[in-house]
Amino acid sequence: MRLRGDEQGRALLDALLEGRSEPGLAARAASGLGLPERGRYAVAVVRAGEGGPVCAALEAEGVRCFLRGRGDRETVVVALGDRDTESLTALLARCPGPGGIGPVADGLTGLGAACRLAEVALLTCPPGTAGIVRLEERLPAALVVSQPELAARLVADVFGPLLALDPADRALLVRTLEAWLESGGSAGRAAGRLYCHRNTVLNRLRRLERLTSRSLSQPRELTEMTLALEAFTLTTPQP
Repeated sequence: MRLRGDEQGRALLDALLEGRSEPGLAARAASGLGLPERGRYAVAVVRAGEGGPVCAALEAEGVRCFLRGRGDRETVVVALGDRDTESLTALLARCPGPGGIGPVADGLTGLGAACRLAEVALLTCPPGTAGIVRLEERLPAALVVSQPELAARLVADVFGPLLALDPADRALLVRTLEAWLESGGSAGRAAGRLYCHRNTVLNRLRRLERLTSRSLSQPRELTEMTLALEAFTLTTPQP
């Protein structure tokens, strides 16, 4: 009977993760799983096969969680208690990824939205990367991956001339822009990351400005370049 009750509770949890809004659904799930209906919860979505290690790491720290398989991804529902998502990310730092964590859900009825946004956070992880990211850390990239058609148009409009370059040449300019942005707009620090001279970085950036017809010193055009870079990195197959 207890096993049957657990199965029913997990079926109700699945319904909440799917965003259903049937009357009394959250109360029945809370009763079936022994969870507070209005507690604080987080949802992490990871690639299939990685959810088990995630749950093991959380349970080792006394955190209650539930693992649910959803196609090629696994969903981990975490009862946060008084923890925040930053501390949850720290607990998961040693787990294989990639994975995404949605915003805190205030109650079981918020699990559907938290799950959907955790899936978006996962999509912001570039191919071949590991680690688990919070949606709040990846909002610009989340906007890009949420609108793939617009992302493709953005790449074509801003980076169109780059796409015609030799792949190695294109990759060099893109990596230079990434390093410059990661260095807070400092050519000197970017040069340190790239193991080249500061003037080399400046020359590459000027060439990038000529190719894109955009200036990195103009805030609006810099925003376009930054979002186009996110879209290019996340949606364009890399050599």
